[in-house]
Amino acid sequence: MKDFFKFDFSNFKGDLFGGLTAGIVALPLALAFGVSSGLGPIAGLYGAIFVSFFAAMFGGTSTQISGPTAPMTAVSIVLIASIVAANDGDISKALPIILSVFVLAGLFQVLLGISGFGKYIKYIPYPVVSGFMTAIGLIILITQILPSMGYYPKEDLAFVESFKPYAEEIILDNILKEEAGEGILVLEHFEETVKRSKEITELQILKESQTLASSEASGVLGAIKVLPNALRQIKLLELLLALGTIIIIYGFKKITTVIPSTLVALFVMSGIAYGFGLNYIKIEEIPSGLPIPHFEVITAFDFGQITPYIFTALTLALLGSIDSLLTSVVADNMTKTKHNPNKELIGQGIGNSIAGLFGGLPGAGATIRTVVNINAGGKTRLSGMVAGVLLLIILLALGPVASKIPAAVLAGILITVGIGVMDYKGLKAIPYMPKNEVVIMLVVMVLSSVWNLVFAVGIGLILASLTFMKKMGDLTAKRSDVKSLKKEKAWADEKNFPEKLKEKVFVKHIKGPLFFGSTSDFQQLSKQIPETASTVIIRMERMQYIDQSGLYAMEDILVDLVKEGKKILMVGLLEQPKMMFEKIDIIPDLVSEECLFDTFDESIKRLKEDIKQISVDKNNI
Repeated sequence: MKDFFKFDFSNFKGDLFGGLTAGIVALPLALAFGVSSGLGPIAGLYGAIFVSFFAAMFGGTSTQISGPTAPMTAVSIVLIASIVAANDGDISKALPIILSVFVLAGLFQVLLGISGFGKYIKYIPYPVVSGFMTAIGLIILITQILPSMGYYPKEDLAFVESFKPYAEEIILDNILKEEAGEGILVLEHFEETVKRSKEITELQILKESQTLASSEASGVLGAIKVLPNALRQIKLLELLLALGTIIIIYGFKKITTVIPSTLVALFVMSGIAYGFGLNYIKIEEIPSGLPIPHFEVITAFDFGQITPYIFTALTLALLGSIDSLLTSVVADNMTKTKHNPNKELIGQGIGNSIAGLFGGLPGAGATIRTVVNINAGGKTRLSGMVAGVLLLIILLALGPVASKIPAAVLAGILITVGIGVMDYKGLKAIPYMPKNEVVIMLVVMVLSSVWNLVFAVGIGLILASLTFMKKMGDLTAKRSDVKSLKKEKAWADEKNFPEKLKEKVFVKHIKGPLFFGSTSDFQQLSKQIPETASTVIIRMERMQYIDQSGLYAMEDILVDLVKEGKKILMVGLLEQPKMMFEKIDIIPDLVSEECLFDTFDESIKRLKEDIKQISVDKNNI
């Protein structure tokens, strides 16, 4: 714990400049992610401030710069929309639940770090990651088309009006539920229902209709559904602001990469819109003053309210962990250092929990910001802490100024983020990839885009696991074909095997792990042993692992062989399989310790001695 509070000031100047540069790069993205999440730009800023500071302080990657990222924001958007919709569109009512889930996600990350999960990240299949990242890009790109044209569904009066009957139905249903909770029998006291229904105002109906309209237009499918409405109501000024932002971001990179093009676009387009007094749509007001913790997350904690979102919290934790550790690998490659994955997860978890307590979006290690920090001279965790402090200073000093930023400019920034986050390497490889991997990638991409990010990744992992198990089973079965020594290709130490013993001895090679995906072929062994064979030698030097299915398949075969009176010798039994055999008494009940040999030559020597002894016994008789 003492190490957390020991700081290396030997590179203070480089860390200061790296942190300042990374903080400046993080500013527009933090604002943009906050706006797109539905919690407002302040949520993005708070996320960038607290996650950056505390993840750097407690994390295991010295140069990591953390904050809201595209994948984390995409999952958060879905979560926020669902919780707000479940609370009648009332963001203030939904906020404690939303923040509780964010805090829980951070705590899950801490547990993942403590449990040593970091070392398992490398086992997540590339097609799943590729499909997910491309889906994230598509979600951000498509959903930001509407605000880039100045179209907001809840402000489209004709669209909102179409939800009025449904809104009235929901409000009436809520009245009936209230009466049921109060023990009022509707049919017997119908006048009470009529009385309450007359108290419904047009403003309530309008608010509920706007909530329904926003919900209907959310996500990729929702955005596509209302796109014709948006095209009919394009606000030219908003479109020009968004296009100007995109052009500057891509164009300025060709001039220089020293100054972040995203920041240039933010200042130039915002300056034009504000300086010329244009009638543009501004982002939500950014409150001034120090961040205030939402203690109701703790004091009014209700496990029942967050129970439906526990899986989403776990998904945020896993996604944030993957996102951060991938960035850590990039940082390692650039700095020739080695990060501590589990410590990094603990740091990210602490950062996300504190950010959630203050109303900030969850985040992760951000690759671009980390690269900028390293290139600007950052070498220690001070750089990430400096980035967080800089953003706090900007919030306190320039909050009112930042509130003048056009919403279309942030939409333009996010469109470039969406384009950039897609995995073009994976997409280009589709013609050359194995078909099953292409299917997994496309399934994850499509389901993540149009259905549910959480379930899509789960389905992708299941498909990848099943595909892997089938492939391993096929390979093991192919390599471990059931053939007699005469037919099977002999190993090097079997070439001098006595010809006269080939009819009496059956040698079985097991190559690779024996697990549930390969047991069906292995179970054919006892059926293919020739009648003339009185001894079976099972060679296990290349069987590194056996699972429960393989263990019981082996036991069944050995039981059959023992019943048939065949002698069983095992060669090269490795540590894990031997331990498993001993646990269920295959050793010594079915195969005695004397029938275990380190080498094939030893087994043959023993076999010859047994045959010689049998001959002596016969002669004595």
